[in-house]
Amino acid sequence: MSGLIPYLFFPGNAAEALTFYREVFGGELKLFTYADFDRHDGPGDAIAHGMLQGPVELSGADAGPDQDAVHIVGAVFSLLGTTDALTLTRWFDALAEGGTAIDPLQERPWGDFDGQVTDRYGIRWLIGFEGEG
Repeated sequence: MSGLIPYLFFPGNAAEALTFYREVFGGELKLFTYADFDRHDGPGDAIAHGMLQGPVELSGADAGPDQDAVHIVGAVFSLLGTTDALTLTRWFDALAEGGTAIDPLQERPWGDFDGQVTDRYGIRWLIGFEGEG
């Protein structure tokens, strides 16, 4: 087991969102439609299950009629120290495109760097790394 893997339900744009996350983080993306799973409780081209496997792992699907689409309040996805500073800075910048840098990635008084960004899909990320000192 690799650890906690978020599973997000999107409002009909799971393929777009998961493809965006693959572009940001890299890795391998697998998408399965309702038709692939022989499901008839939604449009055949809707995503029944998708998973991004790589340096950041996420799973998701299009929300069904009885499911709420993702709306996270009071939580943040933390990528503190998960890879090198250059990669984390690139991820922050990519997530901010079409989103909002809530707290820009910056050096803190204690010498480490961090910042928070809400991406174009409403997911809030905390990204940071240790300073060189």
